[in-house]
Amino acid sequence: MIAEIRSWARRHPRAFDTALAAVLCVLAVLTTTMAQPPRIVRWPPPAPAALAVMACAALLLHRSHPRLTVITTTACTAALGALGPTYGYEFGSTLTGPVMAALASLAWRTDGRTAARCTTAAALSLLAASALWPPGEAQLQPEQVGLAAFTLLAAAVADALRSRRDYVTAIEARAEMAEHTREEEARRRVGAERMRIARELHDVVAHHITLAHAQAATADYLLTTRPEAAAKVTGNLTATLTAALGELKATVGLLREHDDATGSTEPAPGLAQLPDLLASFDSVGLTVTLTRDGEPRPLSPGVGLTAYRITQEALTNVSKHALTTTAAVQLHYSADRLTLTVTDDGPTPTDTGAAGYGLIGMRERAHAVGGHLHAHPRKGAGFEVRADLPTLAAPGHHPRPITNRDAP
Repeated sequence: MIAEIRSWARRHPRAFDTALAAVLCVLAVLTTTMAQPPRIVRWPPPAPAALAVMACAALLLHRSHPRLTVITTTACTAALGALGPTYGYEFGSTLTGPVMAALASLAWRTDGRTAARCTTAAALSLLAASALWPPGEAQLQPEQVGLAAFTLLAAAVADALRSRRDYVTAIEARAEMAEHTREEEARRRVGAERMRIARELHDVVAHHITLAHAQAATADYLLTTRPEAAAKVTGNLTATLTAALGELKATVGLLREHDDATGSTEPAPGLAQLPDLLASFDSVGLTVTLTRDGEPRPLSPGVGLTAYRITQEALTNVSKHALTTTAAVQLHYSADRLTLTVTDDGPTPTDTGAAGYGLIGMRERAHAVGGHLHAHPRKGAGFEVRADLPTLAAPGHHPRPITNRDAP
């Protein structure tokens, strides 16, 4: 029943306020009328009835002007209490109904400090009106103190309900913010994952497709004049495409769920696979020399994969863009850094436009592991790619082994 009344009041606030004001007005008028002595004719006394109507009518403004409503109802109720000895009625709870409703509305719609001040002022005003009127008979009765406490109780209950409402609202706001933060973090992780997969696909596809294209062009050129050599190049082309399919399968496996048992769990490539990578360029006529300086240092799986992919992309660019048949890869180890340098001696390219995705991807890979990458034309001729990478992970960081399935 209470829930139905509350629901109806939310849907029809003006009708509810009117009904409440009418009920309180009828009770106040009946109290002042029925309490008159028997010798007096039983009709509503004009002055108390007018004050009761005015106090209850002020309740219609409690939503837009709660403070004005409290002032008006308190003044009218205090005047009703002062007129009690004249008309023979007591300062009963039905007379304090309008002010109690006004104080409850004020406590619900304002802050606790405002509600406390207004409630205290209203209670003191009612006590003064009931105890000090008529003049010369000032006295404070226990029931008057009880009525003041009853008036305070209405505001206290409304203030407690408002505090609970604000608490629930704050909890809901925090929950909504936490949900929004989780969604933002999820979108950020998805974007990072897409970037990671795009780099892997670019490196794998660019390398193997470039080799396959060069081998196919060579086989086509040799097919009519040197069939035996063309057959050998075709065999290399088949091996290149097989390797490309294998790496593509491993890279696309990054899209699988982590609990998918069909994903590849082979170690991601690193510097241990560097000789095989350099040998793969022999089939396209690019001879790559490898030199090492300093004492080799252990590399984290992420740094090893980064060095491998940077070397792969840099040599792929040499085979595509540099008019040369030789290139050099140098690994220089220091106390805590690995400097990887890839150079060629081809003519300096005349196109100085914006760097393609290959150079951007190499720089992003180097930055992701805490390193730096510089790519620029060499003096005289050729191009140089130099990556400065840390040999160990950051202090306190213990990366787990990376596989083709979850390589960064």
